[in-house]
Amino acid sequence: MSRFDDRATQPVRGPSDMLAWKLLRRRDPKPGNYAELDKIRPGIRDGGAAALAAGEPCAVWIGHATWALRLAGKLLVTDPVWSTKLSGVVRRLVPPGVALADMPPIDVVLVTHDHRDHMDLPTLAKLPDAAIYVVPLGNGPRIKHANVVELDWWQSHRIGELDITLVPARHWSMREPWNRNATLWGGYVVRGPEGTAYHSGDTAWGDHFADIGQRCPGIDWAMLPIGAYSPRWFMASQHVDPDEALRGFLALGARNLLAMHWGTFKLTDEPTGEPRERILALWAERGLDPARLWLLDVGESRALV
Repeated sequence: MSRFDDRATQPVRGPSDMLAWKLLRRRDPKPGNYAELDKIRPGIRDGGAAALAAGEPCAVWIGHATWALRLAGKLLVTDPVWSTKLSGVVRRLVPPGVALADMPPIDVVLVTHDHRDHMDLPTLAKLPDAAIYVVPLGNGPRIKHANVVELDWWQSHRIGELDITLVPARHWSMREPWNRNATLWGGYVVRGPEGTAYHSGDTAWGDHFADIGQRCPGIDWAMLPIGAYSPRWFMASQHVDPDEALRGFLALGARNLLAMHWGTFKLTDEPTGEPRERILALWAERGLDPARLWLLDVGESRALV
Protein backbone atom coordinates (compact mmCIF):
# COMPACT_ATOMS: atom_id res chain seq x y z
CA MET A 1 0.00 0.00 0.00
CA SER A 2 1.34 3.44 -0.94
CA ARG A 3 1.69 6.26 1.55
CA PHE A 4 -1.42 8.18 0.46
CA ASP A 5 -3.69 5.45 -0.93
CA ASP A 6 -6.19 6.15 1.84
CA ARG A 7 -6.70 9.71 0.56
CA ALA A 8 -6.91 8.87 -3.14
CA THR A 9 -10.07 9.29 -5.16
CA GLN A 10 -12.26 6.27 -5.86
CA PRO A 11 -12.83 4.38 -8.04
CA VAL A 12 -9.22 3.88 -9.11
CA ARG A 13 -8.73 4.06 -12.87
CA GLY A 14 -5.93 1.80 -14.08
CA PRO A 15 -4.51 0.26 -17.27
CA SER A 16 -7.63 -1.78 -18.08
CA ASP A 17 -9.75 1.38 -17.90
CA MET A 18 -7.29 3.25 -20.11
CA LEU A 19 -7.52 0.39 -22.62
CA ALA A 20 -11.31 0.56 -22.58
CA TRP A 21 -11.18 4.30 -23.20
CA LYS A 22 -8.43 4.61 -25.77
CA LEU A 23 -8.53 1.33 -27.71
CA LEU A 24 -12.04 -0.04 -27.18
CA ARG A 25 -13.37 3.52 -27.61
CA ARG A 26 -15.68 3.61 -24.61
CA ARG A 27 -16.46 7.28 -25.07
CA ASP A 28 -19.19 9.85 -24.50
CA PRO A 29 -21.41 10.72 -27.49
CA LYS A 30 -20.02 13.59 -29.54
CA PRO A 31 -22.07 16.80 -29.74
CA GLY A 32 -23.43 17.58 -33.18
CA ASN A 33 -21.29 20.72 -33.39
CA TYR A 34 -18.10 18.96 -32.24
CA ALA A 35 -15.95 20.22 -35.14
CA GLU A 36 -17.02 23.82 -34.55
CA LEU A 37 -16.40 23.65 -30.82
CA ASP A 38 -13.05 21.94 -31.29
CA LYS A 39 -11.74 24.92 -33.25
CA ILE A 40 -12.21 27.28 -30.30
CA ARG A 41 -9.04 28.40 -28.51
CA PRO A 42 -8.40 30.91 -25.73
CA GLY A 43 -7.58 34.36 -27.03
CA ILE A 44 -4.04 35.73 -26.77
CA ARG A 45 -3.32 39.08 -25.11
CA ASP A 46 -0.23 41.22 -24.73
CA GLY A 47 0.51 43.18 -21.59
CA GLY A 48 0.70 40.45 -18.97
CA ALA A 49 4.42 40.86 -18.35
CA ALA A 50 4.06 44.63 -17.93
CA ALA A 51 1.16 44.19 -15.49
CA LEU A 52 3.18 41.77 -13.35
CA ALA A 53 6.25 44.02 -13.44
CA ALA A 54 4.23 47.06 -12.36
CA GLY A 55 3.89 45.57 -8.89
CA GLU A 56 0.16 46.12 -8.38
CA PRO A 57 -1.96 43.14 -7.26
CA CYS A 58 -3.08 41.24 -10.35
CA ALA A 59 -3.64 37.81 -11.90
CA VAL A 60 -2.42 36.71 -15.33
CA TRP A 61 -3.43 33.42 -16.91
CA ILE A 62 -0.36 31.79 -18.47
CA GLY A 63 -2.41 28.78 -19.63
CA HIS A 64 -3.78 25.45 -18.34
CA ALA A 65 -3.32 25.51 -14.52
CA THR A 66 -0.48 28.05 -14.62
CA TRP A 67 -1.28 31.46 -13.15
CA ALA A 68 0.97 34.33 -12.21
CA LEU A 69 -0.34 36.26 -9.19
CA ARG A 70 1.02 39.45 -7.69
CA LEU A 71 -0.01 39.54 -4.02
CA ALA A 72 1.62 41.25 -1.04
CA GLY A 73 4.35 42.44 -3.40
CA LYS A 74 5.34 38.84 -4.19
CA LEU A 75 5.10 37.17 -7.59
CA LEU A 76 3.59 33.69 -7.24
CA VAL A 77 3.34 31.11 -10.00
CA THR A 78 1.07 28.06 -9.79
CA ASP A 79 1.78 24.70 -11.49
CA PRO A 80 4.33 26.23 -13.87
CA VAL A 81 4.25 24.72 -17.37
CA TRP A 82 6.02 26.71 -20.09
CA SER A 83 6.94 23.71 -22.25
CA THR A 84 5.68 23.49 -25.83
CA LYS A 85 4.86 19.80 -25.30
CA LEU A 86 4.03 17.65 -22.28
CA SER A 87 6.57 14.83 -21.99
CA GLY A 88 7.53 15.64 -25.57
CA VAL A 89 4.17 14.32 -26.82
CA VAL A 90 1.09 16.47 -26.11
CA ARG A 91 1.57 19.75 -27.93
CA ARG A 92 0.52 23.14 -26.65
CA LEU A 93 -2.45 24.66 -28.50
CA VAL A 94 -1.77 28.28 -27.53
CA PRO A 95 1.51 29.89 -26.44
CA PRO A 96 2.11 30.80 -22.79
CA GLY A 97 0.41 34.06 -21.92
CA VAL A 98 3.78 35.51 -20.92
CA ALA A 99 7.02 34.04 -22.24
CA LEU A 100 9.20 32.69 -19.46
CA ALA A 101 12.04 35.00 -20.54
CA ASP A 102 9.70 37.99 -20.06
CA MET A 103 8.54 37.07 -16.56
CA PRO A 104 9.64 39.36 -13.72
CA PRO A 105 11.57 37.62 -10.92
CA ILE A 106 9.44 34.86 -9.41
CA ASP A 107 9.28 34.75 -5.61
CA VAL A 108 7.02 31.77 -4.85
CA VAL A 109 6.16 28.62 -6.82
CA LEU A 110 3.17 26.47 -5.84
CA VAL A 111 2.93 22.94 -7.26
CA THR A 112 -0.30 21.04 -6.58
CA HIS A 113 0.72 17.48 -7.54
CA ASP A 114 3.05 15.37 -9.63
CA HIS A 115 1.07 14.82 -12.84
CA ARG A 116 3.01 15.99 -15.85
CA ASP A 117 0.64 18.75 -16.89
CA HIS A 118 1.09 20.32 -13.44
CA MET A 119 4.62 19.38 -12.40
CA ASP A 120 6.66 20.02 -15.54
CA LEU A 121 10.26 19.23 -14.65
CA PRO A 122 11.81 20.98 -17.68
CA THR A 123 10.04 24.19 -16.69
CA LEU A 124 10.93 23.83 -13.01
CA ALA A 125 14.60 23.43 -13.93
CA LYS A 126 14.50 26.87 -15.58
CA LEU A 127 12.97 28.69 -12.61
CA PRO A 128 15.09 30.67 -10.14
CA ASP A 129 16.86 28.91 -7.31
CA ALA A 130 16.12 31.88 -5.07
CA ALA A 131 12.35 31.29 -5.20
CA ILE A 132 10.50 29.42 -2.46
CA TYR A 133 8.83 26.24 -3.74
CA VAL A 134 5.77 24.95 -1.86
CA VAL A 135 4.68 21.37 -2.58
CA PRO A 136 2.53 18.64 -1.01
CA LEU A 137 4.21 16.00 1.13
CA GLY A 138 6.76 13.80 -0.63
CA ASN A 139 7.29 16.01 -3.68
CA GLY A 140 10.28 17.98 -2.39
CA PRO A 141 13.07 15.83 -3.87
CA ARG A 142 11.65 16.25 -7.38
CA ILE A 143 11.94 20.04 -7.37
CA LYS A 144 15.77 20.25 -7.46
CA HIS A 145 15.90 23.72 -5.90
CA ALA A 146 17.27 24.93 -2.58
CA ASN A 147 14.21 26.40 -0.87
CA VAL A 148 11.44 23.79 -0.75
CA VAL A 149 8.59 23.59 1.77
CA GLU A 150 6.46 20.43 1.99
CA LEU A 151 2.95 20.66 3.44
CA ASP A 152 0.26 18.25 4.52
CA TRP A 153 -3.42 19.08 4.06
CA TRP A 154 -4.40 22.04 6.26
CA GLN A 155 -0.80 22.91 7.07
CA SER A 156 0.27 26.50 6.39
CA HIS A 157 3.48 28.34 5.66
CA ARG A 158 4.02 32.09 5.93
CA ILE A 159 6.08 34.01 3.38
CA GLY A 160 6.21 37.72 4.12
CA GLU A 161 2.58 38.83 4.41
CA LEU A 162 1.24 35.71 2.68
CA ASP A 163 -0.24 32.71 4.45
CA ILE A 164 -0.20 29.66 2.16
CA THR A 165 -2.30 26.63 3.13
CA LEU A 166 -2.42 23.27 1.37
CA VAL A 167 -6.03 22.12 1.20
CA PRO A 168 -7.60 18.79 0.14
CA ALA A 169 -8.41 17.81 -3.42
CA ARG A 170 -10.16 14.68 -4.64
CA HIS A 171 -7.43 13.31 -6.86
CA TRP A 172 -4.34 11.02 -6.85
CA SER A 173 -0.66 11.08 -7.82
CA MET A 174 1.72 9.14 -10.05
CA ARG A 175 4.86 9.88 -12.07
CA GLU A 176 5.66 6.25 -12.90
CA PRO A 177 3.55 3.06 -12.68
CA TRP A 178 5.36 1.98 -9.51
CA ASN A 179 4.83 5.16 -7.44
CA ARG A 180 1.08 5.71 -7.54
CA ASN A 181 -0.04 7.75 -4.50
CA ALA A 182 3.48 7.83 -3.05
CA THR A 183 3.25 11.63 -2.86
CA LEU A 184 0.42 13.90 -1.77
CA TRP A 185 -1.69 16.26 -3.93
CA GLY A 186 -3.95 19.18 -3.09
CA GLY A 187 -4.95 22.78 -3.73
CA TYR A 188 -3.81 26.02 -2.14
CA VAL A 189 -5.43 28.89 -0.29
CA VAL A 190 -3.24 32.00 -0.36
CA ARG A 191 -4.27 34.78 2.00
CA GLY A 192 -2.67 38.22 1.64
CA PRO A 193 -3.47 41.80 2.56
CA GLU A 194 -5.35 42.35 -0.73
CA GLY A 195 -7.56 39.27 -0.39
CA THR A 196 -7.65 35.48 -0.61
CA ALA A 197 -6.98 33.26 -3.63
CA TYR A 198 -7.73 29.55 -4.02
CA HIS A 199 -6.21 27.22 -6.61
CA SER A 200 -7.88 23.82 -6.68
CA GLY A 201 -5.25 21.85 -8.57
CA ASP A 202 -6.88 18.81 -10.19
CA THR A 203 -9.95 17.63 -8.36
CA ALA A 204 -13.22 15.78 -8.69
CA TRP A 205 -16.41 17.00 -7.08
CA GLY A 206 -16.64 16.43 -3.33
CA ASP A 207 -17.61 17.88 0.02
CA HIS A 208 -14.07 19.26 0.37
CA PHE A 209 -15.25 22.41 -1.45
CA ALA A 210 -17.67 23.27 1.34
CA ASP A 211 -15.08 22.29 3.94
CA ILE A 212 -12.51 24.64 2.40
CA GLY A 213 -15.08 27.43 2.26
CA GLN A 214 -15.88 26.95 5.95
CA ARG A 215 -12.29 26.64 7.16
CA CYS A 216 -10.90 29.34 4.85
CA PRO A 217 -13.76 31.85 4.59
CA GLY A 218 -13.71 34.88 2.37
CA ILE A 219 -12.19 33.47 -0.84
CA ASP A 220 -12.09 36.27 -3.40
CA TRP A 221 -10.58 34.50 -6.41
CA ALA A 222 -11.22 30.78 -6.98
CA MET A 223 -9.11 29.25 -9.77
CA LEU A 224 -11.11 26.19 -10.83
CA PRO A 225 -10.70 23.70 -13.70
CA ILE A 226 -13.48 23.53 -16.28
CA GLY A 227 -11.92 21.12 -18.83
CA ALA A 228 -10.44 17.61 -19.20
CA TYR A 229 -13.63 15.79 -18.15
CA SER A 230 -14.66 13.39 -20.94
CA PRO A 231 -15.44 10.50 -20.92
CA ARG A 232 -17.27 10.97 -17.64
CA TRP A 233 -17.14 7.29 -16.63
CA PHE A 234 -13.35 7.60 -16.57
CA MET A 235 -12.83 11.21 -15.47
CA ALA A 236 -15.62 11.84 -12.95
CA SER A 237 -13.57 10.48 -10.04
CA GLN A 238 -10.64 12.82 -10.77
CA HIS A 239 -11.75 15.94 -12.72
CA VAL A 240 -14.79 18.18 -12.35
CA ASP A 241 -16.79 19.12 -15.42
CA PRO A 242 -18.20 22.66 -15.87
CA ASP A 243 -21.38 21.85 -13.91
CA GLU A 244 -19.33 20.56 -10.96
CA ALA A 245 -16.88 23.45 -11.20
CA LEU A 246 -19.81 25.83 -10.74
CA ARG A 247 -21.15 23.74 -7.83
CA GLY A 248 -17.68 23.85 -6.27
CA PHE A 249 -17.51 27.61 -6.70
CA LEU A 250 -20.85 28.05 -4.98
CA ALA A 251 -19.92 25.63 -2.18
CA LEU A 252 -16.71 27.60 -1.58
CA GLY A 253 -18.69 30.82 -1.22
CA ALA A 254 -16.11 32.52 -3.42
CA ARG A 255 -16.53 35.95 -4.99
CA ASN A 256 -15.06 35.30 -8.46
CA LEU A 257 -14.46 32.15 -10.54
CA LEU A 258 -11.20 32.15 -12.55
CA ALA A 259 -11.62 29.41 -15.16
CA MET A 260 -8.58 27.27 -16.00
CA HIS A 261 -7.52 23.83 -17.28
CA TRP A 262 -9.06 24.24 -20.73
CA GLY A 263 -7.86 25.18 -24.20
CA THR A 264 -4.11 24.76 -23.62
CA PHE A 265 -3.55 21.01 -24.01
CA LYS A 266 -5.85 18.41 -25.57
CA LEU A 267 -5.93 15.78 -22.82
CA THR A 268 -9.43 14.29 -23.03
CA ASP A 269 -12.29 13.73 -25.47
CA GLU A 270 -14.47 16.84 -25.19
CA PRO A 271 -14.06 19.44 -27.96
CA THR A 272 -11.55 22.09 -26.94
CA GLY A 273 -14.04 24.94 -26.69
CA GLU A 274 -16.89 23.05 -25.03
CA PRO A 275 -15.82 23.84 -21.43
CA ARG A 276 -15.97 27.56 -22.19
CA GLU A 277 -19.40 27.37 -23.80
CA ARG A 278 -20.80 25.19 -21.02
CA ILE A 279 -19.64 27.38 -18.15
CA LEU A 280 -20.99 30.49 -19.89
CA ALA A 281 -24.39 28.82 -20.37
CA LEU A 282 -24.51 27.54 -16.80
CA TRP A 283 -23.55 30.95 -15.44
CA ALA A 284 -26.37 32.58 -17.37
CA GLU A 285 -28.87 29.92 -16.30
CA ARG A 286 -28.05 30.66 -12.66
CA GLY A 287 -28.45 34.39 -13.23
CA LEU A 288 -25.01 35.10 -11.79
CA ASP A 289 -23.24 38.40 -12.39
CA PRO A 290 -21.14 37.99 -15.56
CA ALA A 291 -18.40 40.13 -13.99
CA ARG A 292 -17.75 37.35 -11.46
CA LEU A 293 -16.79 34.81 -14.15
CA TRP A 294 -13.23 35.40 -15.34
CA LEU A 295 -12.75 33.55 -18.64
CA LEU A 296 -9.42 35.16 -19.39
CA ASP A 297 -7.39 35.07 -22.56
CA VAL A 298 -3.85 33.79 -22.06
CA GLY A 299 -1.72 36.77 -21.14
CA GLU A 300 -4.72 38.77 -19.94
CA SER A 301 -4.34 40.63 -16.64
CA ARG A 302 -7.03 41.36 -14.06
CA ALA A 303 -6.56 43.52 -10.99
CA LEU A 304 -6.93 41.71 -7.67
CA VAL A 305 -9.01 44.19 -5.71
